[in-house]
Amino acid sequence: MDEKKKKMIAPIVITVLLIIYYIFYFAVLIAVIPVTIMKIIFGIIPVVFAGVLIYVCIQRINEIRSG
Repeated sequence: MDEKKKKMIAPIVITVLLIIYYIFYFAVLIAVIPVTIMKIIFGIIPVVFAGVLIYVCIQRINEIRSG
């Protein structure tokens, strides 16, 4: 495996693990919070974090590929 692929593994693994965590967090919030509006408000936060994580991971992969 070349050096660039080795450097890409860590950001991808961390991103996947954190997204799994945020999905679990979102599911727990939906199950625990009784009010629908609060579910939406507190549910948006993990979704936004997951989106930011994916964006940062893509930027990091592009940075590694470009050298």
